[in-house]
Amino acid sequence: MIPMRLSSVFKSRWMALLWAAGICWFAIDVADSARKDDSDGNGLAATNQAGGDSFGATDVKAFEENIASLK
Repeated sequence: MIPMRLSSVFKSRWMALLWAAGICWFAIDVADSARKDDSDGNGLAATNQAGGDSFGATDVKAFEENIASLK
């Protein structure tokens, strides 16, 4: 995965900086591709945390009706 041994990367300050820049570049690339995959276009996906399923207006209406029935 890494073309050189990690012990040799940290012997030089410049090689360590290049290695860290590569890690940061990879993290930004992964985060940017995940943001582009969102459905609403502003970087926030409309998903619930338990299952990751999208919810719509009918789900919101059913939730509001259930909350109203508790009163």
